[in-house]
Amino acid sequence: MSAQSDALRVLADPLRRQIVELLSREQLCNCHLVEETGARQTNVSNHLRALREAGLVETEPQGRYTYYRLRPDALERLAAELSDLARAARTRELPKRACE
Repeated sequence: MSAQSDALRVLADPLRRQIVELLSREQLCNCHLVEETGARQTNVSNHLRALREAGLVETEPQGRYTYYRLRPDALERLAAELSDLARAARTRELPKRACE
């Protein structure tokens, strides 16, 4: 599975998508994300781990807390790949495979 496929799979989850949207506005720690989403701390932690493993977020320890922030470059690569697919489908006459 490619990194982009993994990122798309990760972003398909509604809670992960909400976390990404929140992190697009500011850096937050786990406690902020629990408060904002209403999800349990362990659930948020598991989703953050999936986002980190997909390369979509990075961490910054600060005292007792760990802050999370988006990796814009990862999102831009994913957006570019999706744009390329859309452009290819739009600009070509796609063949139809015969049914047997």
